[in-house]
Amino acid sequence: MQKITPCLWFDTEGEEAATFYTSLFKNSRILGVTRYSEAGPRPAGMVMTVSFELDGQEFTALNGGPDFTFNEALSLQVNCADQAEADHFWTGLAEGGEEGPCGWLKDKYGVSWQIVPTAIQELFSGADAAATERVMAALLQMSRIDIAALQKAYDDAG
Repeated sequence: MQKITPCLWFDTEGEEAATFYTSLFKNSRILGVTRYSEAGPRPAGMVMTVSFELDGQEFTALNGGPDFTFNEALSLQVNCADQAEADHFWTGLAEGGEEGPCGWLKDKYGVSWQIVPTAIQELFSGADAAATERVMAALLQMSRIDIAALQKAYDDAG
């Protein structure tokens, strides 16, 4: 068992969200479902928690009610090896949600995600300060991250 497990608070969509997320990530699965009993506070038999795993990382979805909603103060960062992987997660997670700037999006449940190609770290850690400034300027114009466009910005000394 991992030491820290993120718990995502949903109104009633926890099982649906867990099923959706596990369909997008490789090596993912539903681990278990618990239900409310007659003791409440929600109707007996309703899904209370869903334990699930996304590519080896465990999460819990809690159907806790409408009291709390997600916001950008907490996001889940998905590190992607290449453009194809970034596009896969962007397309899947953004469907029915809301695209944001610089690789950020909210999925249809309101959970914030950052879809981050690992190439960004390389481009920002280069020794050429002017090149990294161009990369930042290009990134700030993007919603879905385009690695080739960022590389072009890095390489284009003007």
